[in-house]
Amino acid sequence: MGRQGLQYAVGISAESVGAKAIHMQLLTMPPGGRAFVHKHATHETAIYALSGTSHVWHGERLEHHAIVKAGDFFYIPADIPHLPCNPSETESVTATIARTDPNE
Repeated sequence: MGRQGLQYAVGISAESVGAKAIHMQLLTMPPGGRAFVHKHATHETAIYALSGTSHVWHGERLEHHAIVKAGDFFYIPADIPHLPCNPSETESVTATIARTDPNE
């Protein structure tokens, strides 16, 4: 379980392989799951959705909304607040996430 209360499987990190500038993981967000509003102050995030549909509110006041479906890429710049959630009552969301911080 990660800091956001979601299930992560770490693939590449400073700890797992000695990565210096990247971290890669697999996220599973259960039906009805969501993270907390948060931001990654010094690093960028790239997401590739593998299954399900998530909603992501992002921006300084969470004023932007994106629907991210399987097969979509999504980018979150450093220091941008965001809130991902899975509105489905039956289907999990899975995504590969890469960040420019090997310790994330």
